[in-house]
Amino acid sequence: MSTENLVVVDPQKSLLTIVRRCLMASGAALLVACSSGPDKPKPEALPPVTALIGVEQAWSAQVGDSSASVAPYAVAGRVYVASSAGTVAALDAATGQDVWRINLGTPIAAGIGSDGETAAVVTRGNELVAINSGKEMWRVRLPARTFTAPLVAGKRVFVLMADRTVMAFDGQTGIRLWSQSRTAEPLVLSQGGVLLAVGDTLVAGLSGRLVGLNPLNGSVRWEVPVGTSRGTNEVERLVDLVGPASRVGNIVCVRAYGAAVGCVDTLRGAPTWVRSAQGIVGVHGDENNVFGIEASGRVQSWVRSSGEPAWSSDRLLHRSLSAPLAVGRVVVVGDSTGTVHVLSREDGSEMNRLSTDGSPVMMAPIMANNVLVVQTRNGGVYAWRPQ
Repeated sequence: MSTENLVVVDPQKSLLTIVRRCLMASGAALLVACSSGPDKPKPEALPPVTALIGVEQAWSAQVGDSSASVAPYAVAGRVYVASSAGTVAALDAATGQDVWRINLGTPIAAGIGSDGETAAVVTRGNELVAINSGKEMWRVRLPARTFTAPLVAGKRVFVLMADRTVMAFDGQTGIRLWSQSRTAEPLVLSQGGVLLAVGDTLVAGLSGRLVGLNPLNGSVRWEVPVGTSRGTNEVERLVDLVGPASRVGNIVCVRAYGAAVGCVDTLRGAPTWVRSAQGIVGVHGDENNVFGIEASGRVQSWVRSSGEPAWSSDRLLHRSLSAPLAVGRVVVVGDSTGTVHVLSREDGSEMNRLSTDGSPVMMAPIMANNVLVVQTRNGGVYAWRPQ
């Protein structure tokens, strides 16, 4: 398993010698690749593509440099975006024009979540900040680091922290309502996890389990293992669930980092299937299939009802692909060169190729009304409309 996306929660606990050598100087620090490691395989040049599905660029905007844990979010005809430096904006999905924009004056670690009225982000100083109509409503300090965008639902703001604690706050006042914790481990992933609402249940990824919580008090309704711990050290045992997740009705499909993909019936609190898989970014899908990206860049499709493999494509190997978006007849992924690939949902063949500013598309593309939106690491926000 790669150590590039790991963070130390408790630096006092013992770690592997090789992991310790990869740490930066600060205590709770992100892990980086060891300089002595092998070079990553280089992707092959892409052949020209014939556009089999027409799109036109609808608009573009700029928000500032970002990261994979600061992802765009669409709701109620708006696209909510943020920069790592502290800018948060709500854009009109039809035109890309600012509805509002605010600079929080502090770097952002995770976001953005919104219900169409209240927007929420988490700063690198571990502060949860709520915004309404471009004005800061409140901010509260969290007890641990956060890499998952807050969930704003039911007049509440929910937060999943890196130490596997879920907290709920009153959306108007910021008063803490409840907290649900799991035993902390010395390593967690420095990327977004799973946190969503399904009916009257709050669904969160806690370690390798998908857990259903009562949003009123945080009590556990059910929990289902998706990734199982393996190995004898902290790195090999890491099985956090990573976002985004794919929800169709009551079925939620998720990825356990480097271990598995599985689907869970959230009404019964029971698995429908789990398959071994080696990817490190989340999944998406439709009523028929679940789509994911393996660590090599292979695009994989599974039958949603059974988990049987439907097809795989090696056309985009070694391109550091984003998590996918399934919409209509296509699956959309971004890559490390800022290219957006529009693939057939039937077999993974390329149907179009779109360009941005040349910096990596690190976050999954999103749909806002009838517009496809991506955000790049350099802060470009690009929108296309099907012709």
